[in-house]
Amino acid sequence: MSVDTRDERAHTSRVAGEPLIEVRDLVKEFPIKGSYLVRRQLGAVHAVDGVSFDVLRGETFGIVGESGCGKSTTARLLLRLLDPTAGSVRFDGREIAGLSTKDMKPLRREMQMIFQDPYSSLNPRRTVGTIISEPFGIHGIHDGKAARKRSVQELMDRVGLNPEHYNRYPHEFSGGQRQRIGVARALALKPKLIVADEPVSALDVSIQAQILNLLRDLQRELGLTLIFIAHDLSVVRHMCDRVAVMYLGKIVELAESDQLYRHPRMPYTGALMSAVPVADPALAATKKRQILAGDVPSPTNPPPACRFHTRCWKAQEICRTEAPELEVKEGGNVAACHFPLTNAEVAERVPTAQPG
Repeated sequence: MSVDTRDERAHTSRVAGEPLIEVRDLVKEFPIKGSYLVRRQLGAVHAVDGVSFDVLRGETFGIVGESGCGKSTTARLLLRLLDPTAGSVRFDGREIAGLSTKDMKPLRREMQMIFQDPYSSLNPRRTVGTIISEPFGIHGIHDGKAARKRSVQELMDRVGLNPEHYNRYPHEFSGGQRQRIGVARALALKPKLIVADEPVSALDVSIQAQILNLLRDLQRELGLTLIFIAHDLSVVRHMCDRVAVMYLGKIVELAESDQLYRHPRMPYTGALMSAVPVADPALAATKKRQILAGDVPSPTNPPPACRFHTRCWKAQEICRTEAPELEVKEGGNVAACHFPLTNAEVAERVPTAQPG
């Protein structure tokens, strides 16, 4: 897979503005209810637990972590597809966490989502033209059929689809083409923000780069702010300006993409990075693979204090009794760890590490 990285670091001035999204102490719990005979609540899944971050205008902000860490739930909370249990989400300076459905509707035009599965996210009984134009009808845009068709065909052309295929159905397209349809639908209302929830994980490796390059080009052309959810760390490195690493509902590290890959500070991040494949087998052979012990604990009963201590090779007693705060560590990374990785430990374990 070859992702276009031209002008990859030309984003510095572009993302130097004010935040488009401000998240503070965001919490989402899903109650576990008993059976019909046992109606009391039996506990809760702590999907997102006290998450705080900003997303700057025009940047690509990545959220990564193992399955079940809460990254997709966080994305849905930002778009108010889920209601938060507690916390604040401000979009373009406006608090949205408590808005009614009616008050949220105008904001829906400015925030859109690209879903993971291009097969199940498209209605198989509707033509591509109808699918892409659906947001126009919901928000009362382009009342005339001719104007609506023209707009849809322009969108199809912009994402690399043949406008003449306006009347075809989803099953007549490949997986990559279906995801382009999803991208066109997300662009229809000219949003400020697009959340892409693992947009290439269901696609063949041969076409993943095409979709990623399309998203990069669209972001540059349209000035979009992009939140990119993924588990493929090599993809995240090329796509994102900054990356947040989540573990069991919490952000454990946040840094600029290059800095995170070269000098991770949280042992969990270091373990993830040690598994990133590198093109140079000689370099990979010199690194010590850091394999995580055990399984991810249950989000219904997360470990006390540092949630990673049950799998961490550096854990000590304080890790079991005192939760670490997110603090600026050496190199500028913000990490929650009592015993962050040293430069020597990073150099020994992380193939993407560089001297310095």
